Amino acid sequence: MESAVKERSHNDVQSVALKAFSRIAEAWSLTGPEAAFLVDMTESTWKRAKRPGYSGVLTRDQMLRLSGLIGLFKSLELFFNTPISGQWIKLPNKGPEFAGQRPLDAMIAGGLPKILRVRGFVDALRGGV
Repeated sequence: MESAVKERSHNDVQSVALKAFSRIAEAWSLTGPEAAFLVDMTESTWKRAKRPGYSGVLTRDQMLRLSGLIGLFKSLELFFNTPISGQWIKLPNKGPEFAGQRPLDAMIAGGLPKILRVRGFVDALRGGV
C-alpha cells in the first residue's frame, strides 16, 4: 500500500513538472528539439511527455533538470521585466557562465550541471544565495 502511494505521488509530481515545463517552453519560444535537449529526451519522447496522461517514467536526472529549469524561469520572472524575462535564455551573454553563448546553448551543451549553475547565477543576480 505504501509503495502505491509513493508511486502515485511521484507520478503527480512528474505530471506537474512536465506541464509546467511545457508552458515554460512556450513562454521561452523553444523549438521541440531545444525543449527536448534541455530535459534530456528525444524529440518524439518530448512530444509524448508534454501531453496530459503521459505514462512514462522520468529519470532522476530529468526530474532535476525540470526542477532547475522551473526555478530558473521563476528567477527570471522575478528579476527581469517582460519581455526580457522570456527572451533572456536566447540572448548572447558575456557573463562568466556563458562566454558569449546564449544561456540556452550553454545549458544544452552542459546538461544538468550547467542548468543548475545558470539557475544559481540568476539567483545570485537577484540577491539570492
